Amino acid sequence: MKIPCNAPPPEAFAELLARARACAACAADLPHPPRPVILASPSAHLLIVGQAPGRRVHETGIPWNDPSGDRLREWLGLSREQFYDASRIAIIPTGLCYPGTVKGSDLPPRPECAPRWHPPFLQAMPQIGLTLLIGAYAQMYYLGTRRGRTLADTVQAWRDFGPDYFPLPHPSPRNRLWFKRHPWFEAEVLPALRERVGALRSAGDNGSPHHPT
Repeated sequence: MKIPCNAPPPEAFAELLARARACAACAADLPHPPRPVILASPSAHLLIVGQAPGRRVHETGIPWNDPSGDRLREWLGLSREQFYDASRIAIIPTGLCYPGTVKGSDLPPRPECAPRWHPPFLQAMPQIGLTLLIGAYAQMYYLGTRRGRTLADTVQAWRDFGPDYFPLPHPSPRNRLWFKRHPWFEAEVLPALRERVGALRSAGDNGSPHHPT
């Protein structure tokens, strides 16, 4: 595998990945033993940042291995094989471990997780050309005060976040009402999303990955 410019050598990246997958910093605050779920490589061009693993993902150790993942892959126009190609696509949630539930809804990702792990992975993946920010927690961490008053405001303003970021709602089936209330998402945002992802993949195929400007 060709190492991108400024990327760490394979053994250094493998060590970073191993440390992240072995992390137990929040063990005392989790309802289950820690099981960080992350896919990444120094050659990845696309970064997907969601909330935190759900119960099924926690049990299988495979990110987005649920109905939400099926819908996300449909949004992106990617097969499962393409989606899980870590040499092209990195999947690093805001919280690496399943946080548990309260009243049937998943708890927020642990606040210590993203500041601990996202910076070193971003530094180690210099070819990332686009980061998908799925849900309010990912948008809060990466966009800060740039995000809109509501998630819908942020997603509708996707053009404002330049070539680096693309905010999205969570693809959970529980969000049916949100999609019904915001038909512009399917009509306007999804075609633009597929175009951006397709262009990024094509650039990678040609050996000329897009770099954020």
